[in-house]
Amino acid sequence: MVFHSPTEIFAKSGKTSNYKAGLTTLNLVLRGFLAGAFLAIGGTLATVCSTGIVAGASAIKDAPQLAFGVSGAGFGQLIMGAVFPVGIIVIVLTGAELFAGDAMLTPIAAFTRRIAWKQILNLWIWIYIGNLIGSVVFAYFCANGPFVSFGINASTGAATATVTSFGTRAIAIAAAKTGYVGLMGLYSAFLKGIVGNWLVSLAILLGMCADDVAGKFFGIWFPVMALVSGGFEYSVANMYFIPAGIMTAGVTNTTTTANWVNLWTANLIPVTLGNIVGGVVFAGVIYWFAFKKEIEALK
Repeated sequence: MVFHSPTEIFAKSGKTSNYKAGLTTLNLVLRGFLAGAFLAIGGTLATVCSTGIVAGASAIKDAPQLAFGVSGAGFGQLIMGAVFPVGIIVIVLTGAELFAGDAMLTPIAAFTRRIAWKQILNLWIWIYIGNLIGSVVFAYFCANGPFVSFGINASTGAATATVTSFGTRAIAIAAAKTGYVGLMGLYSAFLKGIVGNWLVSLAILLGMCADDVAGKFFGIWFPVMALVSGGFEYSVANMYFIPAGIMTAGVTNTTTTANWVNLWTANLIPVTLGNIVGGVVFAGVIYWFAFKKEIEALK
């Protein structure tokens, strides 16, 4: 397995960001769309595979990791964390664009004067929009597919939709993820967002360390597993989890506290800000200054 040094990785990331800055708006949105959909695949697996371990989520106000049954909360989180990374692995291997990952990579290009901060902001906006569209579209598929059972009411002959056990789980996750209330709740979401994208950024960097598929797989899998199992927050994942629960509840007329307003106010806004800080500061700025001399020598 070929292994690239940290200096080589950051120098490479600067060149990659320069290439991304030359992409058209449509191309950025399309690549972002694919990344949002691919990450939603991992979210669907996490939802389905953790169904049955869960005892309930109504009392959980400060975390998306819900209340687990007799198997234990740790085991339930491990199951979610073990399957979720498939989405980011597919994204890295196929060249799709992930907002939070670019929050770490593109500033390095600015530090090396390869692109301007105005170009970085443009990248972030269009990739974020693409991620959101792809996530919501895939959430729609799930809310009208495996999360719902369609049938005919025997007494009325009318078509009916009932929530499946997977759908119940999806609704519970959405409710838990929009349970951040008050300043301290939002602050908690912000802090979890910092660590969440710090881990995703490390996964992207480790994926860049190796040239072969096996090396990329394991490099990405462990940090992302730590993200989900540790209960941290990641904005693009939440673009799927919360809409999936909202739409499933809407199709089946199930009561839920999650809605399209608190999707933003109680999750995406503070989590996205935390993701930016985690990617730019903890995985970008710190590493840039730590390896500045070596990186500049490779330019």
